[in-house]
Amino acid sequence: MASWDKQWLDRMYNNRALVPEHAAHFAQWADASDDAREVHVHKLDVAYGDEPMETLDVFPRSHLAPQPAPAAGAPVVVFIHGGWWRSLDKADHSFIAPAFTNQGACVMIPNYALCPAVTIPQITLQMVKALAWVYRNARKYGGDPNRIHVVGHSAGGHLAAMLLDCLWPAYAKDLPADLVKGAMSISGLYDLEPIMHTPFLKDSLKLTPEQVRLASPALLPAPRRGVLYAVAGGDESAEFIRHNQLIQQAWGKKVVPVCETIPGKNHFSVLEDLTAPWTHLHQLASRLVLGRG
Repeated sequence: MASWDKQWLDRMYNNRALVPEHAAHFAQWADASDDAREVHVHKLDVAYGDEPMETLDVFPRSHLAPQPAPAAGAPVVVFIHGGWWRSLDKADHSFIAPAFTNQGACVMIPNYALCPAVTIPQITLQMVKALAWVYRNARKYGGDPNRIHVVGHSAGGHLAAMLLDCLWPAYAKDLPADLVKGAMSISGLYDLEPIMHTPFLKDSLKLTPEQVRLASPALLPAPRRGVLYAVAGGDESAEFIRHNQLIQQAWGKKVVPVCETIPGKNHFSVLEDLTAPWTHLHQLASRLVLGRG
């Protein structure tokens, strides 16, 4: 697109404006996260790096899970929150953990520094650091470092895709090339060029053409290992649905075997499906992480 329609971009990407009841979703997440921390075993604010925001919360597999933990440890789910790389917090997303820990997985939810204090490529490298820490420390929390999967929502979906495409041995020689076995991106973003021009985001994200090139999954070579499940809400904007289709077009159906929209779900309610065992989205996640369904 030679010139961008700024009003159209804001309409397409401003999810809080598109979903007037977004505050109710955030309140529901906060209440459910409080409940999760009250009821489920957890360890908060574990440092994966030296910077203030480089911490994560750990939720070990539940002792009530239907099957005993394998000798090698439980599968590990790393959940990365959204918020346009500039808002929200891991504490807002503890509610994600129980649906997986009750099935026998160990869940880790990292924080990252927020724009404009950092850039999106810097946040991506923070998540690389977090996953390296998870690989090296999973066994301390009953997890299997050889069964790590990443799930992300919105900006976190972008980061999940970037992590699947990471060249891990180039980051550190002790890391395996297939550190991330698979990823699920919910309402993810894969081409940052239109976002660079979106008025309500420009001042905080401060994207440059070089950053767009470096941090747009759809502009990068397809991962050599692992699979990505790409999902969006059926009631999301045309741009979010386009992004969802774009990553399968860019990386191919072998790498992105699942590319679906969930009918009747908006940008926020689609994430809530992840925690409900009877939903299609949760069953997709269980198939990816646990090999079930």
